[in-house]
Amino acid sequence: MSDDELAAMAREELAAACALPFAEILKITPWGDSFVGFAPSGREVEVERRYLWAHAPAGAVSVEVEVRDMAARAGAEARRVLSR
Repeated sequence: MSDDELAAMAREELAAACALPFAEILKITPWGDSFVGFAPSGREVEVERRYLWAHAPAGAVSVEVEVRDMAARAGAEARRVLSR
């Protein structure tokens, strides 16, 4: 699995994590979870999502996704700050 595949998967998961309406994201912040999934190549990866309060602007949420291939000791992360 290439680092490009992990980065692409992190971006896709981030888009899904940010698809919730902002009002719903506020209800679950702070929160995080992780699960085992499969990359497009079929390799097992761990996906972690986090909804955290951002430092700025006030009331914003930092949405973070990390995709890790534990066997290859590789990973990629994507994040976005959302605000009203």
